[in-house]
Amino acid sequence: MTSVLDGLEALLPEYESLYVDLHRNPELSFAEHRTAGIAARALRDAGFEVTTGVGRTGVVGLLRNGTGPTVLLRADMDALPVRERTGLDYASAATATNDEGDVVPVTHACGHDMHVTWMLGAARLLAAGRSEWSGTLQVVLQPGEEAGGGAEGMIEDGLFERFGCPDIAFGQHVGPMSAGEVFTRPGLVMAATDAFRVRMFGRGGHGSRPEATTDPVVLASSTVLRLQTIVSREVAPTESAVVTVGSLQAGTTHNVIPSEAELTVNIRSFDPEVRERVVAATHRIVHAEAQAAGAPKPPEITPITSFPSNVNDESATERVSERFRAHFGPDRVRSGPLVAGSEDFGTFGTAAEAPAVFWFVGGMDPERVAAARAADTVDRDIPSNHSPLFAPVLYPTLRTGVETLVTAALGELW
Repeated sequence: MTSVLDGLEALLPEYESLYVDLHRNPELSFAEHRTAGIAARALRDAGFEVTTGVGRTGVVGLLRNGTGPTVLLRADMDALPVRERTGLDYASAATATNDEGDVVPVTHACGHDMHVTWMLGAARLLAAGRSEWSGTLQVVLQPGEEAGGGAEGMIEDGLFERFGCPDIAFGQHVGPMSAGEVFTRPGLVMAATDAFRVRMFGRGGHGSRPEATTDPVVLASSTVLRLQTIVSREVAPTESAVVTVGSLQAGTTHNVIPSEAELTVNIRSFDPEVRERVVAATHRIVHAEAQAAGAPKPPEITPITSFPSNVNDESATERVSERFRAHFGPDRVRSGPLVAGSEDFGTFGTAAEAPAVFWFVGGMDPERVAAARAADTVDRDIPSNHSPLFAPVLYPTLRTGVETLVTAALGELW
């Protein structure tokens, strides 16, 4: 392992430049054409067989190096429709047109630019050090994680039929923890997610004559409030779920009652039975509120995305954790929290019927995190993923994420 990682220090300036470039040029889900092109060129230059356009904009790199296991390493590439407010000199000023035809700001507010940088650095080191291992390295650059369906799309496009099934799958994510620390957790790691678009219908008219209308703004507002009772009144205190209305859109001016309103609803849950109950309650409340308001027709509920909770293979997680402790030292490898956020990475392991391990790498300034913990202000002072203020510090985040991928992969390759 030491010999494979020997060249990392000399490569860090190059990968810092790559990260800055990716951060300045983010792309929305399934529009990662530039990012995919950069990744494909880097993998080809390192000696990988490269296929692009897998699952729309995904990239797969294969490095066959004799007999042995096949190890899948995955990184996601897409950014978010968020306006960056970090103040960095390389902050994103990008905009793009989303699927609804609206021009939106775009930012790597979840750190996927760091994920791509880690992956390309690790792939290059593993390729250069192939005399130290035997097997097949399967590098997957995935689109559309934020939109949902990216992993599933690659699988449906024949990922494993075309490129072989892995014996184990690894993925990682940068998070709002101290840079240089690594967080692993066996078993359940991240929540399931279900998201819906809800159209609620009314009867439009003049703002001065509400009696002649059915106001969809009031209907949507009452629905938002009622949805918030699901967790407090239909989920036991010993169970857990989150219901978020992420957007509410209705009307165009102050003196016109519109004809319809649209909500987007996001649900997170850990237990399958709770998941089923919360989804059913969401549908029930949306329809009941429409009926109570005298809506002229039932609401339309359209699924946006849905994927199960992310569950780590316990045996494989313990093996990886031991390797991390041996490499980084036990003080830098910590037990990870149960995360209410969601990830479609687990879909790869499920579809391949292979063990999967997903871990977190801290990306925040350690002194800043320590001060926030001491003041009990972590939630206020440490930006989380998806915040317009989220941006990992470059060091030691860059180095740590490359080392974790190399360490995990070499532990499985012969």
